[in-house]
Amino acid sequence: MSQKNKDRLHMGKINFLLLLLAAILLVIGYFIMSLNEIVISPVILAAVYVLLIPFALLYQPKKHE
Repeated sequence: MSQKNKDRLHMGKINFLLLLLAAILLVIGYFIMSLNEIVISPVILAAVYVLLIPFALLYQPKKHE
């Protein structure tokens, strides 16, 4: 990825790690759902879709000057 595109996305290492964590939690949530666990899996999936993914996309670390 070129530096121009990376600057335009404003995504750093932390953002990609959070998105990776979200993907792992999604797989876990759907796996738990396949086991007919109807209490915990919707909570996990809702938290990932509503909280973690938007936070991972919008988070920008503070720049030290």
